[in-house]
Amino acid sequence: MPGNSTGTYFRVTTFGESHGAALGVVIDGCPANLVLNLSAITDDLARRRPGQSSLVSPRKEADDFEIVSGLFEGRTLGSPLTFLFRNLDADARPYEAMKDLYRPSHADFTTEARYGHRDWRGGGRASARETVARVAAGAVARQLLHRAGVEIVAWVDRVGDIDAAYSGAVSREVVDANPVRCPDPLRAAEMEALIRQVRKEGDTVGGVIRGRAVGVPAGWGEPVFGKMEARLAEAMMSIPAAKGFTSGSGFEGARRRGSENNDAFYQDSTGTIRTRSNHSGGIQGGISNGMPVEIAVAFKPVATLFRPQETVTRTGAAAVIEPQGRHDPCVVPRAVPIVEAMMALVLADLRLGVSRSV
Repeated sequence: MPGNSTGTYFRVTTFGESHGAALGVVIDGCPANLVLNLSAITDDLARRRPGQSSLVSPRKEADDFEIVSGLFEGRTLGSPLTFLFRNLDADARPYEAMKDLYRPSHADFTTEARYGHRDWRGGGRASARETVARVAAGAVARQLLHRAGVEIVAWVDRVGDIDAAYSGAVSREVVDANPVRCPDPLRAAEMEALIRQVRKEGDTVGGVIRGRAVGVPAGWGEPVFGKMEARLAEAMMSIPAAKGFTSGSGFEGARRRGSENNDAFYQDSTGTIRTRSNHSGGIQGGISNGMPVEIAVAFKPVATLFRPQETVTRTGAAAVIEPQGRHDPCVVPRAVPIVEAMMALVLADLRLGVSRSV
């Protein structure tokens, strides 16, 4: 099955290359009569776009979009909803000198091994530029979920070896209060200093993003191969540079005994069944239990370094590469809205699997 689509009931297909004429997304299955808040979509896109701070790639793309189908008089029609993004600041010149080289830890070699031909202009489909389409689709899914009482927020939990320390609820306003998108102001300042340091050294650094969805009712998800955490893992691991996924207590839970890690059920004064802890991350048996759905995603250091590296040419000859272009020294600040978008896509699809109406 081609890998450009995801979802069953809320099916999303993205298209376009990093330095091509345009990118876009087709959403098939969005219910009719959803009044789209276009300003909210623009806001989500603004959080992902390059050039938003001195910590990220300086590429200047406004990410203005055209909706070319599926919307009339501000409401969805139930037909495929299509967003188009023109590439206005594409510049392939820095990549031309590297078109016959395989960049270390990039998709250059593997894409050519798979297809026998590749777009060397900034990585083509493998570029993080493709995620603009995901964020647009996720913004639509977020509005669909909002009507069901579900809200999603993600934040930077780690950069390099610096871990955030905070407790309680996390809001978008708190997350966006600093360019790192970490809700811990003290650790955010340390993270920012680290990102600036590695950029000055021509290096990069990775990190971890946590995501949370509140208001997800019990009963979303499928057993066995359609488990909610399995769907979320697939979605998160499709994001460029993502290398690890956990839900709930994750790998930390593997250190514990069952007596420490089990969630105890109880009934509150309204008769609602709740749990006293959330080691399960809001999911049991692959189906939501009514607690917040909690995940974490690990991102590797950006593969493009601004320093010489050994590599080979397409013919296998030894070579040295020193990349040029516009790249992030750390992907996690801009990946926060992407994690939120992919979480929204999965939850919207699962919600429509339960109920097809708006």
